[in-house]
Amino acid sequence: RALVLNVGGAFHSPLMESAEERLAEAIEELDFNRPICPIYQNVTARATIDPDEIQENLISQLTSPVRWKQTMEQMLADGGSKFYEVGGKGGILQGMLKKVDRNVQTFSL
Repeated sequence: RALVLNVGGAFHSPLMESAEERLAEAIEELDFNRPICPIYQNVTARATIDPDEIQENLISQLTSPVRWKQTMEQMLADGGSKFYEVGGKGGILQGMLKKVDRNVQTFSL
């Protein structure tokens, strides 16, 4: 099934390669510290605390597919039990997560 999304660009696709180069320049100028909790990124669908990997994945996400379902499955496998959707209209991501696991607790902020 395919849906037309109302977005401002061809994000998460190879059409963003020129923007990825500029994003990389900006991100590589920043110093990343080791986080106090694991960071899940949709590029790999797994957690990391490695600052270099986090930085690399932030750059890659602009042209890489979003592995959202796999990320949520990994968070659940790692013991995630409560999920908070922050901002936006609320409920969209909660609904998507309920399709992965209908018993998971979700909240809107």
